[in-house]
Amino acid sequence: PSLLQNIGRDLDGSWGQHPSADDAGIEAIKALGDAAGIDATSAFAPQAYDAAALFALAMEAAGSSDPARYAGKVMDVANAPGQKIGVGELAKGLRILRNGGQVDYDGATSVELIGPGESAGFYRHVEVMDGEFETVDFR
Repeated sequence: PSLLQNIGRDLDGSWGQHPSADDAGIEAIKALGDAAGIDATSAFAPQAYDAAALFALAMEAAGSSDPARYAGKVMDVANAPGQKIGVGELAKGLRILRNGGQVDYDGATSVELIGPGESAGFYRHVEVMDGEFETVDFR
């Protein structure tokens, strides 16, 4: 957003992309952000939200806040099998794990991990038009 504030219409025709999503999760985090007076859909905000939730769930699954112990649990809480956990449902996910269940965290960005540190996700393709970022499509 600061690019548009500082440069404005001189950026018209420029394009770019960043990780994003186009589903119920992004709408839910937008609503939470709006209620708190922040833009929770700005670049990387939904991913940061999801990363924090995944760490918390992995710590609960491991019964430890030691990264050496919970690192191996991230894939377990991020993918099936398990009960789907969305935006605003972290406490529910923690309860399920505490009671011996499994979770499949979807969060704000439809989290699906396909390898250590690698996410199968969406990218938002944007173009600057009339001095504003406009979404062209999602990939």
